[in-house]
Amino acid sequence: MTGRILFFVSLSVVAGTSMQERAGAQEKKTPTFGQIFNNAEPRLLQRLPTISGWADDSHYLETKRKEGDDRPRLYSVDLKTGEEKPYHDLSEFRDLVGKEIDLSLPASANAAWTDLIFQKGGDLYYLNTRTKEFKRLTESTEEEKNPTVAPDGGAVAYTRGNDLYSMDLATGKETRHTFDGSTLISSGWASWVYMEEILGRAGRYRAFWWSPDSRKILFFRFDDTKVPEFPLYNSSGQHGFLEKERYPKPGDPNPSVRVGVVVAGDPRPPIWAPFDQTADQYFGTPFWTPDGKRVLLQWMNRAQDTIKLCDFNPATGTSKEIYVEHQTSWVDWFKSVDFAGSSGDFILKSDQDGWAHLYLHSASGALKKRLSEGEWQVDKVEAVDTVRRVVYFTGKKESSTRTDLYRVGLDGRELKRLTFGAYTHAVTVSPGGSYFVTRYGNLVTPTRAGVYDADGGLVKDLGESRTKAFDDYSLAATELVRVATPDGYALPMTITLPPHLEPGRRYPVLLEVYGGPGSATVSERWGGLSPQWWAQEGLIQVAVDHRGSGHFGKKGEALMHRALGKWEMNDYIEAVKWLRAKPYVDSTKICITGGSYGGYVTALALTYGADYFTHGIASYSVTDWKLYDSHYVERFMDSPAENPDGYHFGSVMTHARNYKGLLRIVHGMMDDNVHMQNSIQLVDTLENLGKHFELMLYPGARHGWGGPKATHLRNETYRFYYEQLLGKAFPEDLFRDLRPRRGRGGEE
Repeated sequence: MTGRILFFVSLSVVAGTSMQERAGAQEKKTPTFGQIFNNAEPRLLQRLPTISGWADDSHYLETKRKEGDDRPRLYSVDLKTGEEKPYHDLSEFRDLVGKEIDLSLPASANAAWTDLIFQKGGDLYYLNTRTKEFKRLTESTEEEKNPTVAPDGGAVAYTRGNDLYSMDLATGKETRHTFDGSTLISSGWASWVYMEEILGRAGRYRAFWWSPDSRKILFFRFDDTKVPEFPLYNSSGQHGFLEKERYPKPGDPNPSVRVGVVVAGDPRPPIWAPFDQTADQYFGTPFWTPDGKRVLLQWMNRAQDTIKLCDFNPATGTSKEIYVEHQTSWVDWFKSVDFAGSSGDFILKSDQDGWAHLYLHSASGALKKRLSEGEWQVDKVEAVDTVRRVVYFTGKKESSTRTDLYRVGLDGRELKRLTFGAYTHAVTVSPGGSYFVTRYGNLVTPTRAGVYDADGGLVKDLGESRTKAFDDYSLAATELVRVATPDGYALPMTITLPPHLEPGRRYPVLLEVYGGPGSATVSERWGGLSPQWWAQEGLIQVAVDHRGSGHFGKKGEALMHRALGKWEMNDYIEAVKWLRAKPYVDSTKICITGGSYGGYVTALALTYGADYFTHGIASYSVTDWKLYDSHYVERFMDSPAENPDGYHFGSVMTHARNYKGLLRIVHGMMDDNVHMQNSIQLVDTLENLGKHFELMLYPGARHGWGGPKATHLRNETYRFYYEQLLGKAFPEDLFRDLRPRRGRGGEE
């Protein structure tokens, strides 16, 4: 496939465009509000096919609405013939299950989608699509949570009342595996800090895992007895009420965790992994070996500088360490352990040498081969082809601001880039590694898509998102630049300037940040049309990443150890210095915005960095690291007792006396993640100092929200941009009926 030739215009050229060039540019049309936000005609962008995965190694899955369909459906597309067949089309079972079951929302299914579990009113229902059997499974006063079908479709596991259960789907026989569930003890249902920081919110508190052979269930048992309670106040009704959660803050006792295995359908007690229950420790996501006989358990110490993989045998109850990694800063959990065939060999991603790379280990844990190396980062393994003996993975070898797909042999040889061009690629690899779908674009190229074979050859062009009308319009260009720091870092920055800069005019700057360790935001990808509106209105839009963001490997990230806030602000200030040196930048209107960690950075920018940042909107922000959860904070900061100076410097309140400009503080009152306590303590400090600021609270809202409150937040944010930065009245009529796109707190 032939790619487009891309022209990147330097900022100096944009700022000093000739009269002849301006006349040519002005011949093009300016996109309207409706075209930018509502895709009004003539449309500038069109939808690409929605590819949602693979049915098998040669059939990709596409969601589309064909003629005669009453709604979008999932189709399996044969790459060789192009034939499209409905996939998981359950409409034929409508009469069987009745109106009470929403067929589009199965709570769980086996891999073949033949055995399905649905939830209704807290109870479970079972549909077998082969035999067309439909039946109710449970009828209890308590809700069955996280029903998960065994790989072979023969059973389902779930939690009820914080105990673990399984049920044989053929007989309906239910087995209760644990008996001590309570408000403090839970088996298979994660304690809050595990859900948020270790297992992930996507798991919806699930803390149990079927073995590949469908015989056994491994689970975590949590004891929150010593974990402090935090009260969340809900103002609803006449009297309001408190919701209490067990939430450990830095230095607090963590939940005590045991790892157990039960046999599905067998009421005998669990086999417990042999770890010291009194130790201050963490356990990460476990990984069953492909034969279902053993489990690789992740163990980490409380200091989070050592991680171990332990080979646990449920049949004997024995465990042995097979891999140990220690770093002077911190270690991260393994997101995956990828097995390389029947030998038991496995692949780990580690940043132990300062850059994230892949390592092949034997079943006993011995290092067999390093598969990648260099001053660049591997993202993740996408597939392992045990026949061809190769690994497919994504990484940033070409540039830290782009993502590509690569292939390397299990012998560490013949590393090959499979994607192409100066694009950022989002790939989905087929299960056997024979094909991949990529959606790709860059700062000036709207997203395109295609299917490619294992050697990177084009199989099927899936089209491009830009329409024929796109080139008829004059659009502001986004450019990638590098900002040099005095100590040798070249910080990546994207910048979108207003089109047709007026000589002598200075423009306000909007800088959006996140800023957490290893959380890069600058990427060479198409950013959509919404930046065009703000460019037209006269905003300079900027994103920049600091030295600890991941662009400079673990070496850069590790500088943040015991010093959160220090290097972020150092580098963001360097970026502002670079901007203020430009003749078109208004130094009196440098606005920074962000949420969560980005809210922390924003609040710190208006206090510690108040000589550089003039405006900010800090949403659901951490303001003092002593107020956030133990696992996240201690990974980077150690405990308050071990690092009092680091906690003192990292607190926004420490620098509040320097505050000037205008900060808007935004928080959801029921935020169970970053407690509103953070914002309240900052408010208290600023009030006592006699400082002017703004406060926006969202009753009942958690860590991000949707619905009318999301629309309100979006519009009030835009009102802030207009009134404080652009010096214009907010065009409320334009934005009133514009629905927020999906995102936390109505973020665009």
